[in-house]
Amino acid sequence: MIERRPYTFDRVVRIVFSICGLLVALYLLNVLKGVLLPFLVACLICYMLEPLVKWNQRIIHIRSRFLPVILTLLEAMIVVGVLCAGFFPYIANECGEMAEMVKAYASKQIQIPYISESIHRFIRDNVDWNQITRLLSRDEWRELIKKTLSSSWSFLSSGVSIVASIVSWMVVIIYVLFIMLDYERLMLSFKQLVPPTHRRRVYRIISDIKHTMNRYFRGQFLIAAIVGILFAVGFLIIGLPMAVLFGLFIGVLNLVPYLQLISLPIAALLCLVWCAGTGGNFWVIFWEAMAVYLVVQCIQDLFLTPKIMGNAMGLNPAIILLSLSIWGSLLGFMGLIIALPLTTLLLSYYNLFVIEKTSLTGDPLS
Repeated sequence: MIERRPYTFDRVVRIVFSICGLLVALYLLNVLKGVLLPFLVACLICYMLEPLVKWNQRIIHIRSRFLPVILTLLEAMIVVGVLCAGFFPYIANECGEMAEMVKAYASKQIQIPYISESIHRFIRDNVDWNQITRLLSRDEWRELIKKTLSSSWSFLSSGVSIVASIVSWMVVIIYVLFIMLDYERLMLSFKQLVPPTHRRRVYRIISDIKHTMNRYFRGQFLIAAIVGILFAVGFLIIGLPMAVLFGLFIGVLNLVPYLQLISLPIAALLCLVWCAGTGGNFWVIFWEAMAVYLVVQCIQDLFLTPKIMGNAMGLNPAIILLSLSIWGSLLGFMGLIIALPLTTLLLSYYNLFVIEKTSLTGDPLS
């Protein structure tokens, strides 16, 4: 029979203090999130770029991290610059074409087999197409930029806290540089802070967190990026409006596995707009879009996920979505960054200190 530890006064006090400590930690995170957010973003960037730093070290055959880190940052800046220079003009043209199609759909009466006219009427009555057209137009972008520049001084002079928050975001690159230069030393220092008597348990929890982070911050990010590019290319081939933006948006959704399925109604709506703007057959482009979904999903499930993620089991997609929702609601954008590490920490702690202790008559780690 399993022996249960009695709830002595000392144990109850420890539990109460642990709960109070957790609540205080959450409160401090919420209060200091404006200061901690740039640092956490820098830590996430460093974590994502660390494999590239290692790769550069192997290529140039040098043990010092300074040159590989500088080279990695230059490579990242070049990639981002090339993407911005190549995609921004194309995206602007896409938005202009989409604006014209939206105008056509808002004004035309189109007949599509097997789709009732009441559905079109419902969409037209409940979607502000004029507002969407204005948002997609270049004139609206120019006016927004002019307003932003003209009100910049009043914005900056509205409070010291706003200026401080802007400056804090500017130091992200400084955080990134210093953290990347001392990345290995920092990781070793954190491990050495753990008392020797608790290192076995804590190192096991750290190993679980590291395993999950490798999957969902590196592996899943790489899969999501590839999937987004595949969707963008597929939509470009069939001529779907907003192909690049919509494909990359689906890639972002794919950071949580299978969440890209919620984009299906948007795809159907884009097919409707394309039909009104070009006079083409709705069902032809709709089934072509569904074929893109099917092909990309097969590539992801049969090739990308086994090659990149392997056969190791990770967090359930429902758990990922739940953790992102809870921590995001509690701590905002900072909660989205720390959601998976904290969720993994809690699950690992529960597995180590609750499940294993109740499954055996004694403490397996004592």
